[in-house]
Amino acid sequence: MEREIIVLSFTKTGTEQNAKICEILQREGIPCAGCAVGKYACGNIRPLSAPVTEFVGEEWGSRDLLFIGAAGIAVRAIAPWVKDKFTDPAVLVMDEKCRYIIPILSGHVGGAAAWADRIAAMTGAEAVHTTATDVQGKFAVDVFAERNRLLITDRTAAKEISAAILNEEKIAFCCTVPECEVIGALPEELVWCNSRQEAEQYRWRIIVKEGTDEADRRKNNGFLILKPRNIIAGIGCRKGISEEKLETGLKSVLAEHGFDIRQIECFASIDLKKEEPAILALARKYRVPFITYSADELRKAGEVSAGSSFVESVTGVDNVCERAALRCLKGKGCLQDEQKTCFGESILAGNRRRGETCCEEGKLIQEKCIRDSMTAALVRRSLRLKFGEL
Repeated sequence: MEREIIVLSFTKTGTEQNAKICEILQREGIPCAGCAVGKYACGNIRPLSAPVTEFVGEEWGSRDLLFIGAAGIAVRAIAPWVKDKFTDPAVLVMDEKCRYIIPILSGHVGGAAAWADRIAAMTGAEAVHTTATDVQGKFAVDVFAERNRLLITDRTAAKEISAAILNEEKIAFCCTVPECEVIGALPEELVWCNSRQEAEQYRWRIIVKEGTDEADRRKNNGFLILKPRNIIAGIGCRKGISEEKLETGLKSVLAEHGFDIRQIECFASIDLKKEEPAILALARKYRVPFITYSADELRKAGEVSAGSSFVESVTGVDNVCERAALRCLKGKGCLQDEQKTCFGESILAGNRRRGETCCEEGKLIQEKCIRDSMTAALVRRSLRLKFGEL
């Protein structure tokens, strides 16, 4: 997902480059903000609102960071806030002449490596990559998972698999998701296996699967399970429901299918709920879009499993959650109709630029079900696994 990037500069020359880079990014439709130390800030480059380390801490995790200047400045500024590569934002450094751009933190999962290549292409700079799998041109499981919207269930196993790949080991790869479409050639580091049992002959195995079963609950030495983040959760709820009650109810629905709440790709509801605090809070917490539709649009979803005359009298439609989930699945329309997103308006803006949709073909896997003060329905988007630069 594409987040806003903050460009930071500390000298007159650096700030001149800051303004040029922000102009280029904005021209490409990329959300960005330029900031500089007070005496150099001017025009669209705002002054830092606090000392650089404190400023970085305030923004940590919500926006990506590009420092123009010495790498040491960036390292000292981010040092108190660094946690791990799965939660840290992308951090990059660029010299004042814009000759080189280096991803220094969260290169894969956070997207710093991709940012470096993208900004280099726009500015004529050279992207300098130092991550071992990038340097050696090896398969990186964290990059693969991020590009294919897969949830990494075991971070330690992911790191050990990367180490095994660098040591020239072959890694078994298996997908048990029904009707999964595979696009591109399998990397030479991986060996395709048709079943989990077939993969057992290898020391390390990657398996893409849905849900959780008893075998997953046991310790799986050598197995890394990747779960698709392809669940659309349609939600209806009483006004003012608490975040805790909404999350508890949703988790109980997901648990019946063995799903993790982190597998949700987006929340969908009626536009009457576009400012519902509990849904907005969950969307922020799990960093997914919240999309809403008018009653007219929801009626276009077709037949649903159940309807309520009371709900229809209040909302104008007989079933909110199921219709919202199904409407979102239709794809192209969901980016054109009235909607609101929480955590990242830029997610949908980025999809529009690439000609993509936020949801693709799939099917309803959970009809409308009722929990305390809420209803939920689940749609599973069809899975496509892409290998290589496709």
